[in-house]
Amino acid sequence: MDTAEEIIAITRQWLEKAVIGLNLCPFAKAVYIKDQIRYVVSEAESPEALLTELAVELQALVAADPAAIDTTLLIHPQALTDFLDYNDFLGVADAAVADLGLEGVLQIASFHPQYQFAGTATDDVENYTNRSPYPMLHLLREASVERAVAAFPDAAQIYEKNMATLRLLGHEGWSRLDVGPTSALRRRLPARERRRE
Repeated sequence: MDTAEEIIAITRQWLEKAVIGLNLCPFAKAVYIKDQIRYVVSEAESPEALLTELAVELQALVAADPAAIDTTLLIHPQALTDFLDYNDFLGVADAAVADLGLEGVLQIASFHPQYQFAGTATDDVENYTNRSPYPMLHLLREASVERAVAAFPDAAQIYEKNMATLRLLGHEGWSRLDVGPTSALRRRLPARERRRE
């Protein structure tokens, strides 16, 4: 099992080379450069334990100064390693946001080593836009998302542009980035469907 420091280092490498390097999220670079990302490595081994930690992190993010912490990556390498379980948990995570009265304040984006959009095959390169080295929940401030979208007139086209970028890069190009799952998650997990958002 990788240490928390190693997990964060690998996650940062993925952000630098894939998310920012390929410009998959044009909003990521600013918060990364300003060191406004909080990295939390969860020791949770069950969905229940992760849900408890998620509630704590949601409350911590909303209480923090946005200039210091704009967004949080809750990385959970031991919980929800199966994509179907992870996908099912996303509804629970959204319900936690609502239960805390944070709808319209915070939102959760999803990343997983075996991420698969609905209607795609397991190995379709388009899935890699949401494939991270470890399962994680990305906690975002709605206000930050709105400001970022307003700054990019073609924000609605980001999804399509990312698909084109990944198709051009191909599997070989992605492999050369060396940002894929670590040894703990390298084994093949069953193909699962993820609704296209």
